[in-house]
Amino acid sequence: MQIWQSFVLTFLPLLIAIDALGNIPFIVSLSEGMSLHERRRMINVATVTAAIVGLAFLFFGQFILKVLNITPGSFAIAGGIILLVLSIRYMTTGHFVEAIKEEMAAVVPIGTPLTVGPATITTLLLLTPIYPLYIILISFAVNIALNWVIFMLSSHIVNFMGQGGVKGISKVFSLLLAAIAVSMILRGLVLLDILKTAS
Repeated sequence: MQIWQSFVLTFLPLLIAIDALGNIPFIVSLSEGMSLHERRRMINVATVTAAIVGLAFLFFGQFILKVLNITPGSFAIAGGIILLVLSIRYMTTGHFVEAIKEEMAAVVPIGTPLTVGPATITTLLLLTPIYPLYIILISFAVNIALNWVIFMLSSHIVNFMGQGGVKGISKVFSLLLAAIAVSMILRGLVLLDILKTAS
């Protein structure tokens, strides 16, 4: 039961941060005019890129924090603020970051920063001190696999839900991300003994 609970508590924040449904419009627009083979190759390259970037921060992120002498509490507050700003930006502008169409669209911006960007990286770094590494690794791998499936089915999803439906779900996800961000900030304040936990 403990393992499943940890899995859910790591899977859901990553699911919200990666926001595969919210990235569907980028996949559709950037793959416009491509053959089916080219489109699938773009999605495969984007998925591999996202996985490599995420794993790099998952395994070496905490080492970087130690080298820079950044405490978990400080990073939790900074990370929470970043996630909060990103979620507010998404709710107001419709995207986490600016996307630019270019030759390496599969790597940038789809692989990173749209799939694994500041929100996902921050979430991975904040989860690492709390949960076992193998649980986070499984959650991240399942999310990446789910992201790949959604990207592959993006055209069908848009046809079924419509652009409005996809954007609506993504807005709800961004609101949940904001709530997670506030929770991270509060946890950071507790770790720094600035805020006391409720008795």
